[in-house]
Amino acid sequence: MSGLFITATDTEVGKTVVAGGLTAALRRQGFDVGVYKPLQSGHLTEDPNGDAARLLRLSGVDDTLREICPFSFTEPLAPRLAMERAGLSVSTSDLLDHYRHLQSKHQHVLVEGAGGVAVPYTRDGLVVDFAKELNLPVVVVARPDLGTVNLTTLSVEYARTRGLNVIGVVVNGYGKSLPVSVAEENNPRMISEIAQIPVLGIIPWLGNQPREAEVIATVERSIDLERIKTYLAS
Repeated sequence: MSGLFITATDTEVGKTVVAGGLTAALRRQGFDVGVYKPLQSGHLTEDPNGDAARLLRLSGVDDTLREICPFSFTEPLAPRLAMERAGLSVSTSDLLDHYRHLQSKHQHVLVEGAGGVAVPYTRDGLVVDFAKELNLPVVVVARPDLGTVNLTTLSVEYARTRGLNVIGVVVNGYGKSLPVSVAEENNPRMISEIAQIPVLGIIPWLGNQPREAEVIATVERSIDLERIKTYLAS
């Protein structure tokens, strides 16, 4: 299995920007990359405002929305709770089956999780449990502001203790509030130092609804694609 698992320190941090933008950037460099959002809560799969639809628009893949996101729930809750309240039950093996389908269509697949690594995910596991089954290198998306060093370090260390190969952090939304604070200016360096992990990129704040072309171009400029490609090639 070749690809990446995109997680975050929390919800609404920018996993979709990173997953969709990276998929598009790699495809533009000739890599056959698909994208997978196994579980989505807060929007149904076909909702144009949901993450799955945004991933499809960003990535440019010719897969269907249902291939990208097979399970979705209307309430914006942790996926396990959302599925319980919807009267549904989805297991880790269900998600792996759909992943293998996408894997049969693409050489590489980027997988976007939900919230952070300890989020209740399927009926039988957390996000970290699913990521471990995939055995993909992990990228953690972090917010840039005060408190992120603690959250990011805890997320990275928890993932490592559960056996995940965390290859780097992407800081997203830098400069939302201007002027940039002293904490925000120094947080990427401190994350790298304290969590002992490379910061693969710093993505500036792009607004609440950035155009797909702007997201892709910014990801291409802001993330170390050469390092990412080494993991896809290994």
